[in-house]
Amino acid sequence: MKTWMTGRYPRRIFFAVAGIALACLAAVGIFWRHGSSQAAQSAGPPTVPVTATEATQRDVPIYYDALGTVQALNTVAIRAQVTGQLVSIDFRQGQDVHIGDVLARIDPTPFKAAFDQAVAKKSEDQAQLIDAEKDLARFETLVQKNFETHQNLDAQQAKVDQTKATIDADQAAIEAAQTQLNFATITAPIDGVVGFRQVDIGNIIHTNDIGPLTVLTQIVPCTVVFTLPQSDLGPVREAMLHGDVSVLAFDQDEKQQLAEGRLLLINNLIDQSTSTIQLKAEFKNEDKRLWPGEFVHIRILITIRKDAVTIPAVALQRGPDGFYVWVIKPDNTTEQRPIEALPVNEDLAVAIKGLSAGEHVVVDGQSRLDVGTHVAIRPPRPAPERQADKSG
Repeated sequence: MKTWMTGRYPRRIFFAVAGIALACLAAVGIFWRHGSSQAAQSAGPPTVPVTATEATQRDVPIYYDALGTVQALNTVAIRAQVTGQLVSIDFRQGQDVHIGDVLARIDPTPFKAAFDQAVAKKSEDQAQLIDAEKDLARFETLVQKNFETHQNLDAQQAKVDQTKATIDADQAAIEAAQTQLNFATITAPIDGVVGFRQVDIGNIIHTNDIGPLTVLTQIVPCTVVFTLPQSDLGPVREAMLHGDVSVLAFDQDEKQQLAEGRLLLINNLIDQSTSTIQLKAEFKNEDKRLWPGEFVHIRILITIRKDAVTIPAVALQRGPDGFYVWVIKPDNTTEQRPIEALPVNEDLAVAIKGLSAGEHVVVDGQSRLDVGTHVAIRPPRPAPERQADKSG
């Protein structure tokens, strides 16, 4: 007995049913693709997640940066002004001393003897002057009575004058001896900090010794010498015309402010080999946080930009025609906008032209943007504020 598949007509029915099934599947696929396309069109263009921040308006101080060296206001090598044996040292190494404080003493015995001798010599000559003046008075009386000649009177007058000159020389000798005696006591000529002691008690100290007894440095106040490019000379001079120019000193890591002072002077000569100019700033340094020879970072305040439009420095992009930023419009699409900008430091930039306060700029994700790109805004992470450094 034959099955229905072996017959002629049942086979035709099978192929017809299979064809209808395939046609239905094809229709379903076309419908699905058409629905997906419509869904994609209704969903709109894809959005790009970005980090953005608002341009703000504020006063921005503009600083120039430099590397400087701290210098003592005064440095004095303490040396002996007379030769003799050092009998006492009256300072501690590293001690703060004031002008007039005794630092050391040299044996005063020979200088005291010379002083006493000069005083005695003057007393002797004063006694001779008294005797000579009495003789002169007698000569004058005898000349009036014609018992003595005018020649002898003149000779006696010359003797009196000579003795007076000798007494003047004795006074000068006394003062010289007193000076030598005073030099036996070594005192501080300025306020400052005493350095290492180079000579010990008991040694003979000479006026022509190569090394000093010690070195005294005045560090309250102190100065810092630093250099700037020649191109910065104009703005610095302009700032000085408006009054004192503030200068900040930071440590070598540029993290901690050590002192605040003022610009003292601009050197009167530009170094043509390096095209730089030297400047000197003065600091009160009452807490002695600046030490002679120390390297410090200097920030000199040039000007303050009032109501400047500021953005994070990372928002700035540089193109062939200059700076530009990606601005987010109210419909959350992006615009590539050229601006005139001033990078202040690694964190901050000033938009001079082309951007208004309140507009949002992209600070992260710029590489995925194009004109008209839809974006999803993420708030920026807060960054620590940093003082402005330098204008162009």
